[in-house]
Formats: sequence, structure tokens, C-alpha cells
Amino acid sequence: MTESRAARPTAPLYTPEQRRRRDQSPWTLVQGILAPLQFLVFAISLVLVCIFLYTGEHYVAATTSIVLKTLLLYTIMVTGAIWEKAVFGQYLFAPAFYWEDVFSMLVIALHTAYLAALLFDLASPRGQMLLALAAYAAYAINATQFLLKLRQARLGIAAEAQDTRLAGVANP
Repeated sequence: MTESRAARPTAPLYTPEQRRRRDQSPWTLVQGILAPLQFLVFAISLVLVCIFLYTGEHYVAATTSIVLKTLLLYTIMVTGAIWEKAVFGQYLFAPAFYWEDVFSMLVIALHTAYLAALLFDLASPRGQMLLALAAYAAYAINATQFLLKLRQARLGIAAEAQDTRLAGVANP
């Protein structure tokens, strides 16, 4: 009989030294502020884009919100790379966040394609909004990846604390 996935031990996301660097880095707080702010702008922008696609109205509001969301994305990516360097010793593609970083490149590419379509009039307003929706779908997947990593880190800390408590009970 195979062991269930939940019962299988997983490698911790951070070594003790990486956790210490993460906890001491000011970039952790920056990421903690920018991530929910970006999500809030995303949610508002998504509504504005959908309103435009449904009614054809509020193009300027939708466009402004997408540009703001994209600027926040660039900011969080740059500061996230700095955070990754502080914690893992490399700017991007640290093993612990490799696939999240790979997918982030797609998210950035789609947002940048939207900006190019807007600035160089490469698509109709509807085409621009559909491109923004594709970028937003990729962002939603990427945000989910990072939330799952955050959960993994918290579960790892809880498991380590439980192991420490059990070790204390077994060796009084």
C-alpha cells in the first residue's frame, strides 16, 4: 500500500539560516505589503476590464488600472528578486521558488505585451482587454503558486515545532 501524499514528509522550504535571513530582511516586509496591494489592484482592475468588455464603457479607467497593476507587478518582481538574493543568495530561480519564478516570467511577458499593444496601438481596445485578461489569468495562477509556497512554509514551521515538542517529551 502506498503512503498518502499528506503523510509523506517534505523537505522544508527554508534551511534554518535561510529562515533567519528571511525574517531579518526588510524585503520580506516589502513583499508582504506589495503582494496584497497588487492583488487588490488586480481585483479592482479585473472588474473594470470585465465592465469594459461587457458594456464598452470605462476604457480609460480599465486601462489605467491595468497600467497600475503592471507597474506594481514590475515593482514586486524587482523587490522579490532582491528578497530572493537576500534569502537564497541568487536573484531568481532559487531552487525553493524555481517554478514560481519561471511562471512569473510568463506573467511579466503577458503584462509587457499588453503595454506594447497599448503604447504602439497593436490591438483594438477589446483586443487589449482580452490580452489583459490572459495576463490576469497567468497572474492568478502565479499568485496561487506563491500562496501554496507560503502555506508550505507555515506547515514546515508547524511540523518542526511539533517535532521539537515531541523530542522534548521523549527525552525529558
